[in-house]
Amino acid sequence: MNLSGLGIFHTIIGIAALAGAITGFIKYGKINLAQRSGKIYLYATVITSLSALGISKAGGFNAGHVFSLFIIVLISIAYFLFSYKKHVGKARYFENFLLSFSFFLSLVPTINETFTRVPIGHPLAKDIKDPVIGQTLLVIFLLFVIGSIFQFMKQKKENVEITRLQ
Repeated sequence: MNLSGLGIFHTIIGIAALAGAITGFIKYGKINLAQRSGKIYLYATVITSLSALGISKAGGFNAGHVFSLFIIVLISIAYFLFSYKKHVGKARYFENFLLSFSFFLSLVPTINETFTRVPIGHPLAKDIKDPVIGQTLLVIFLLFVIGSIFQFMKQKKENVEITRLQ
């Protein structure tokens, strides 16, 4: 597999971020920054994105680095909305979307790297142009769209309930 020390660290923290997000989706229907799983996702994603900037198979600045920087921007905005716009119901829509979109974007290089490396010796894909990667990303994208619609509907219901209680 030939991972550097930074690559191993990046992978372990990245798995923690994925676990935090998946746990949040299962328990709360979203990445909930008020919960431990959401905090794990947030902090592990920041660390993973920053560590990705020191990794490059191709040498130099590449698309993976752009993804990392963009993910940092997305989760920073989501964190701002979570922290400073707590009482603005409309901010929750954007917060949910930005966190879910950052998760989706995190999966693009994750799937690429995993499928071109695993199983060791006989990886699922030869390179990033392999159809299995494209098909998997399409399925992940469709799940992202469906999940975003679900989150929107759930948030709308929560906002109506909060408004009713006030």
